[in-house]
Amino acid sequence: MAPPATIRWFALLLALMLSLLISPSTAIYCDEDDCYDLLGVTQSANSSEIKKAYYKLSLKHHPDKNPDPESKKLFVKIATAYEILKDEATREQYDYAIAHPEEVFYNTARYYRAYYGYKTDPRAVLIGLLLVLSGFQYLNQWTRYNQAIDMVKKTPAYKNRLKALELERNGGAINKKKSSKQMDKKTEEDLSKELDLQITGAGKPSLWELLCVRFLLLPYTVSKLLLWCGHWFWRYKVKKSPYTWDDASYLTQRALRVRLDSWVNMDDVTKEDLLQRRLWEQSNLDAYFAEMRKESKRRR
Repeated sequence: MAPPATIRWFALLLALMLSLLISPSTAIYCDEDDCYDLLGVTQSANSSEIKKAYYKLSLKHHPDKNPDPESKKLFVKIATAYEILKDEATREQYDYAIAHPEEVFYNTARYYRAYYGYKTDPRAVLIGLLLVLSGFQYLNQWTRYNQAIDMVKKTPAYKNRLKALELERNGGAINKKKSSKQMDKKTEEDLSKELDLQITGAGKPSLWELLCVRFLLLPYTVSKLLLWCGHWFWRYKVKKSPYTWDDASYLTQRALRVRLDSWVNMDDVTKEDLLQRRLWEQSNLDAYFAEMRKESKRRR
């Protein structure tokens, strides 16, 4: 270990070097000058006094009226001091730097943040962020959809549907010049456009699903939701009316936790059976799940 005396001398030397390398935190504002002294006002001067002093000095030292090179340099310093003191935020930072000169790094960071930071309207930042995210969202949806289409086209079921559609278009006759196992690429592309491929979890991208569009429609969506909740409460809680088919479907879908696209693609007979069970009531839902478990064990 180094002797204590050596450590003390090393610390003293380091402090001396830092004091030479690091200038006072107030120097970043008006160099080595005092901003208040440059304008000839006190630190307690109000904004009107600062403005009056600046106009008086700027007229005196303006390059158009005073050709002296030293006067030109002083004019630049006066303008800099006025830019700092005319703004309440930067003036407060400068006053803090005067009162706390030992906080060099903190005062320097505040200065550069105030003068070189991005002074962008938060609304513009929000709109830009929504547009960028919506762009990525749209591209991601198209990528997923195209990948799903490519996977479906490799399945035998898809190829059989293409052959059936080709037979239908040709009136049941097959072109013997073509191989029975290989279809012309152009014909396949034309036929595939006629097929309505329903791919679960990878539908075609929709502009209405983008974040930016949903954000713009948020007031309408919220008001529509509040109106729907009020209507629901009045009709089914107050008047005790029976559920309509659509509302019963919504309750059943929510009780079963079924995806909307899966519920839409379900056949009407199954839907009607589920609605008759009134699965939105917990006792009926528990009985239905118990029945499904028994049926699953029986099939095993």
